[in-house]
Order: sequence, then C-alpha cells, then structure tokens
Amino acid sequence: MIGIPVRLKTAASLALLGLLVLLAGIGQLTFWAPADTVTASAPSDTKAAPLTVIGQELLDHKGGPSRITIKGDGNFVLAVGRPDDVDGWVGKTAHNTVTGVSEDGKSLQVTNTEGEATAPAPAGSDLWVETESASGQLEYSWNPPADGEWSLLLASDGTKPAPASISVTYPNDTYMPWAVPLILIGSVLMAAGAALPLLSRFLGARNGGNGGSGSGTGNGTSQKPAGPFFKNQAPGGQAPQQKGGTTALRILAAGALATALAGTSLAGAQAAESPSPSSAQGASAEADVPVLVDAQLKRILEQVANAVSAGDAARDAAKLKTRVDGTELLVRTQNYKIRAKVASHQARMPVRASKLLGSVVTTQRTWPRTVVAVTQGDGNVVPQVLTLRQSAPRENYKLLATAPLQPGTSFPAIPLGGTQQAAAGDKTGLLYSGTEAMAALADRLTKPGSAFKDKLVEGTGSPYIADVLDYQADAVKAGSSGTFKFTHTPVPADTLVYRTSDGGALVLGRLDFVFTTTPKAEGDTLIADKAAAVLAGGESTKVGLSQTFAESVAIYVPPAGSNDPMKLVAAFRGLVAASFK
Repeated sequence: MIGIPVRLKTAASLALLGLLVLLAGIGQLTFWAPADTVTASAPSDTKAAPLTVIGQELLDHKGGPSRITIKGDGNFVLAVGRPDDVDGWVGKTAHNTVTGVSEDGKSLQVTNTEGEATAPAPAGSDLWVETESASGQLEYSWNPPADGEWSLLLASDGTKPAPASISVTYPNDTYMPWAVPLILIGSVLMAAGAALPLLSRFLGARNGGNGGSGSGTGNGTSQKPAGPFFKNQAPGGQAPQQKGGTTALRILAAGALATALAGTSLAGAQAAESPSPSSAQGASAEADVPVLVDAQLKRILEQVANAVSAGDAARDAAKLKTRVDGTELLVRTQNYKIRAKVASHQARMPVRASKLLGSVVTTQRTWPRTVVAVTQGDGNVVPQVLTLRQSAPRENYKLLATAPLQPGTSFPAIPLGGTQQAAAGDKTGLLYSGTEAMAALADRLTKPGSAFKDKLVEGTGSPYIADVLDYQADAVKAGSSGTFKFTHTPVPADTLVYRTSDGGALVLGRLDFVFTTTPKAEGDTLIADKAAAVLAGGESTKVGLSQTFAESVAIYVPPAGSNDPMKLVAAFRGLVAASFK
C-alpha cells in the first residue's frame, strides 16, 4: 500500500518538472525571445562634415541592414557607388565614415577625417549606380545593385553639413541555444511521468508472477527471481517495485539527456556549417568588376545623346561641351561652321541611345576610364561605335569619337562582366599590338600597294579603305595644276586596346589624314572646295592648301598564332582644319 502513492508522486513530479522545462523552452522562442530587429545609431556628438560615407563593413554587418534611417536639415542625396568610386569623389574633402557597429550593437562607429571644407554636389554624377533625394528624412532599404562591394555617400550640396543623424536597423540574430533542447527535455519528462505508473505496474506484476511462495514449476523445486530489478531484494516484496520505478526514472532521464544533447549538437553543427556572408562577399570583392553596370551605361548614353541632339539642332558647339570632348567635339564644331555657309555639306551622323547593341566596359578602375558602346536609332543606317571617357572621378563621361560599323563586319565578342584594357604597345598574346595595328592601317590607307594589303582587310558594301584610296587617286587625276601628298598618321594618345573573348583585341583610335596640295608652277592658282574654303578663310591660293581630316577607327586584332588577318571594324572621317600655306 505504501508503494502506490510513491509511484504516483514520482510520476506527478516528473510531469510537473517536464511541464516547467517545456514552458521554459517555449518561452525562449516567444515571450522571452529577443526583439526581431536591433537598431544602432550614430553618436549625437558626431562632428559636422560636408560628406558622410557608409562603408562596406556596415553594409555587411549581420548580413546587411533591413533599414537605414537618415535625418538632415533640408535637402540631401544618398548615392550608391563602388568603394573606390566613393573614395574618388570624396578625395581630400573632410568627411565622416561610418565603419561599423559597437560591441553592444547599440551605437554606430564613426570616424572623422579632416580636409577641404567643400565638395561639388554629388547629384548627377556618372559614378553612382543609384541615387535617392530626400528632404528632412529618408527611410532607405539597402539592396546591393550587383555583386561586389559597395558604399553609400550622403551629402547636401557639398557646402553644407551632410546628414549626421543616422540609425541602422538589422535583423536580430541573437541565438537561443537552449530553446529546442528544453522543449525536448520537457516533452520527454512529461512522457516519462505519464509512463512511470504503467511501467511500475508491469514490473510489479512480473515480480509477483515469478517470486510467489505458492508457485512453482510443478516439480516442487523453488526458483530464484532473475534480472537486475530483483537483485538485493528486500523483505516484504515492496522494495523491488520501488526500485523498479527509480530505475525507470533513470532510464527515461538518460533518454531525455541524450535527446537534448543531440538537439544541441545539431544546432551547433548547423550554425558551424552556415557560411559567413562577409567571407562570401569578400571573395567576390577580390575579383575585378566593371567600371559601369548596365543601368549606368544606359543612363550615360541617354544624356550624351540628348546633348549631341541639342547641339546638332542648334548647330551650337557650346551645347555639346557638357557631354562631348576630344575628336568628336572638334569634328562637330567644324561641321557646324561649314554647314552654316555650305548647306549641302553632310551633317555628322546623329548619336542615338534607343538601342544598345553591345558594349565594351573595362575593369581598369583607375582614371581616366574609357568605355565603348554600339548603338543604333533614328538616322543611323548602320550601328555606330561610340567611345566615351571619364577623365576624373568628379567629371562625367564625355563622347570622344563616333564611327559607323563597317557594312559586312560584325563587332567582336567582349567578355561578359567587363574586359581588360591593355597598353597600346603591349603585344602579349596578340598578332599585333595596338600601336602596330594603327600603323598598319595608316600604311594601308596611304599606299595602294601596302605590305599590309592582305594582313588588314575590311567588309564589303561600303569599304572605307577602298573609298579613301579612290578619293586620293581621283584627286590626283582631277588636279592638273597641283601636286598632291597624302599622309595618315596615328595619334598615339588616342589609341585604346581592349581584350576580346577569343583572346584577340579591339583597337580604337584616331588617324590624322593630311591632304596637301601645292601649285605645280609658280603663279598657278589652286581652288579650294567649298568646305575647305570655309575653314581656310578663302577660295583660292597660289601658295598651297593643307586639309586635315580626323579619322576615327576601330580594328580587330586576332590572337597570337592565328592565320586570320586584322579587320577594320568601324571608320569615319571629318574635316577639322584647312589652311593656305
């Protein structure tokens, strides 16, 4: 009679203990669980500066922020760019840099760098992949625009202090390691409490059937109880039942502990196997990345096309200068001058951005940076190759040269994700260096019997080389009173070389085509054509006439070991100067 209440008390104790442990585990996942997010704020005494940079370390923290809250006085802009782009823009300007989060997760770590008191307003710069403008406050959700590392730049107009009130909210990754084990232990203990009376009753029934004094095998021989539960049996037959209950408790407790340890080990293993976001991003950051993403290039091309359209419509070179430079600015400026007096003179091909057919974006991240685009739109009978350059971080890309793609010629394939830019004189892995390719084209255009006649070819339809050679031959035939000289000279500073997918290269550059005419005899008069007369300032001369055409060209160079010839991919010329001498 004494054993029954003890068993019930033990079972009740196990069930109650299990319930408490279960509730403790559930509590760690619910009402005792930490907040879903944690917010860190910049110190209130952060020194004012015209620029504020939020670095990669902060954007990587805890897998990246879910929200960035920025407060400032008046209007300000948030710009997204590569870290080297942001550093290039900041330059020597005084700035604050938000580098990370304090150990307690409550404060942002901010460093101040002394420097120049002002900077240009960053809004409108080609460096930025994205920008957001705000007044007073901005709630910003961070999403990397592409692989690799990124930084954020905050500024007002570059003269006033940049916003310094910044708070960053992250998902709370606080781990509650005992939640699952406690739930498992509690569940097992409750099950043990429910099972203990049944187990003890079963063991008691088994003991009574095997050890009673009036029982036997029928041959009069008494039997000893066997098994671990009946060792050291106490008088009265009660102790074996109580011992059985205690042993059952031990077995169930051991099972609960093993289950809990297994749950803890599994959770630890899962945590250990989870890759660190920062390490994965660090590996990506080591790789070369292109200087522009597609969205940037398209935006830049639209702005360039708009500027050229405005200049062409007004025949005003001043409208070009924000987005056009170099050879193209010179050619269009002179074209406007000629067309103002010679209505029949051919206009330059319009620049369009409506259809981007291809691009060459370098991974060379130093300045100046040069990229190439192949576009087509209204007024472009064939696709046009555009060369653009960014001279410095705080300057925008400008159009340097345009040349129509040669009919019957395809544009070389360029590696996805950006390509390497080679030095003009570097012949590594190439049949010819960029310098040699430009010299070969110069020789080919000058001499009908050039040694490069079969080594540098062009497509069919409207071949540029054949057209130039015919133009020069016709001039000689028609000019009975003059002596003619033709030279095509590469401009080394304009030669660019980009690696193609097949191991070859695309070479872009400029040749100066100089056409000089002198009288055959003293006193002979030379008559300039209408276009040359505008730039020379007269229609005739007795001393001689020199005309200079700028030739924008693109050449494909095969890889070393190839038996294929070089190919002229694109070419066009424009009259840029004429003088009597």
